[in-house]
Amino acid sequence: MKLDIQSVHFKADQKLLDFIQVKADKLEQYFDGILGGEVILRLDKNGEKENKIVEIKLDVPGNSLFAKKQKGSFEEATDEATEALRRQVIKLKEKVKAH
Repeated sequence: MKLDIQSVHFKADQKLLDFIQVKADKLEQYFDGILGGEVILRLDKNGEKENKIVEIKLDVPGNSLFAKKQKGSFEEATDEATEALRRQVIKLKEKVKAH
């Protein structure tokens, strides 16, 4: 899947980018109609421990799916965001099958 990954106010290392790509690619096993996606990695400057924000938007035919999670690490936030998207993708696939 083609992902556009942006990191705001910092440089994401290749290991993190690869991790996000692998997680996003796994979503295609639930619904092969995913056209692409956009990921925004952001550091929240609020001084809290859980200041890593991951926003993922997936483009599917006629729709967009979105998840935003904030955790202590980008990996944790990515895990939760992709899990939320997995549920949305499954729900969308069931809706498409029903029609």
